[in-house]
Amino acid sequence: MHRPTAFQEDNIDKLVAFMQAHSFATLVSTVEGVPFASHIPLVVNESDGVVTLVGHLAKGNLHWQAFNIDESLAIFSGVHAYISPTLYEKDESVPTWNYIAVHAYGTPNIITFKDAPELMDQMIDEMVDTYEASYKSQWHNLSEAFRTGMMKGIVGFEMVVTRLEGKYKLSQNRSLIEQHNVSDALLQSSDPNAQAVGQEIQQNLE
Repeated sequence: MHRPTAFQEDNIDKLVAFMQAHSFATLVSTVEGVPFASHIPLVVNESDGVVTLVGHLAKGNLHWQAFNIDESLAIFSGVHAYISPTLYEKDESVPTWNYIAVHAYGTPNIITFKDAPELMDQMIDEMVDTYEASYKSQWHNLSEAFRTGMMKGIVGFEMVVTRLEGKYKLSQNRSLIEQHNVSDALLQSSDPNAQAVGQEIQQNLE
């Protein structure tokens, strides 16, 4: 990801919090020499500075065949907004777009019910705990045959993040007056995304 110095964000705690808040990610790998993407929810964990991503794919999704081999990229996208050049002090300015994104790189390790039923159970429980903890008792009360059938139909994975890149493009390369102009204009917008970007810029200024 192109990250000019003004927009770089490398604070792990901040990036992990962002990933957890925007955990429906785009996972990109190379399958048979061609880029291949899946849009999936992920569980984001951090312990002693090590970030891991946990998730699963349908067994029929050939994406998992790229796991255990090459590096994959998980893209976490946040709010974004168009920035008008009319908000800048000089007329000779051009439009741009403000946004927040985090890229996480690593090699996913496959988890299957056949090879590691305990790890598959753990992965499912972790995802349920993250996205709907109240469903956990219902899941465990389902018949063994049904749960086994469901788990045999997916391929789980855990990816240790080896490289983490954050980009917070919030007009930091503009003057303070222009940053305030942009923030104020976005906060007055009827678009919730624009308002959220305005809040991010305001917090960054503070």
